[in-house]
Amino acid sequence: MATVSIPACTSALLLDIEGTTTPITFVKDILFPYISEHLEDYLSAHWEEDECKQDVHLLKKQIEEDIKQNRSCPVHTVDQTVHTDEEKAIREIVDIVLWQMAADRKSTALKQLQGHMWRAAYASGTIKGEIYQDVIPSIKRWKGQGLKVYIYSSGSVEAQKLLFGYSVEGDVLELFDGHFDTTIGAKVEGKSYERIAERIGCQPEEITFLTDLTREAKAAEEAGANVVVVVRPGNMELTDDERSHYNLITSFSQLELMGRV
Repeated sequence: MATVSIPACTSALLLDIEGTTTPITFVKDILFPYISEHLEDYLSAHWEEDECKQDVHLLKKQIEEDIKQNRSCPVHTVDQTVHTDEEKAIREIVDIVLWQMAADRKSTALKQLQGHMWRAAYASGTIKGEIYQDVIPSIKRWKGQGLKVYIYSSGSVEAQKLLFGYSVEGDVLELFDGHFDTTIGAKVEGKSYERIAERIGCQPEEITFLTDLTREAKAAEEAGANVVVVVRPGNMELTDDERSHYNLITSFSQLELMGRV
């Protein structure tokens, strides 16, 4: 693909993670299976700790909100092999988490628990964050051109910092000026990008957002941000209309800033 120019007024680049800085396979084949395989043991080991109690509280609140909004919810089945009240409560939370993951829910409650579980895995070296090879050199180039670089992901800020703090490239957190997650709003809502601009201290028009998902790109556009859609192996196929509407790149190295060298 050809070089893509972004507006000279751009002062900040806002980056998605999954399918943009990081292969989708890392999330789907490594991070998510880790949660599924270790969830019950993790809850059993940390059940009485304040952090875990807060995670469980948020998950239960999410279910209550789903019921109020008439959204679909997990159906908890009684397991005859479970006897104590604690075991029953843990199994119920396991059902909730696995159901949300299967439904690809982006709830803050789910992302917070996942972030806490991944923290131990990263720190022990069990997991290292994967980053496409073109990402770090490009970010360093952008920073050298005076741009600020931020992350906006459905994953919690803590999970984001773990990925880049324990990455295959080492600790690269110093390259980022800030992190945003769904606590600022859903990525498919234009208002979220307006809030990010306000938090950064710029106009939406000064932000260029890089993502692999056109529904997120559309929301950012509605807020006034410039958008570039990233095409990586395994990402969702784009329609002909989407290909003609959006600027597309397969590598961060294709991005050129107008009026900057």
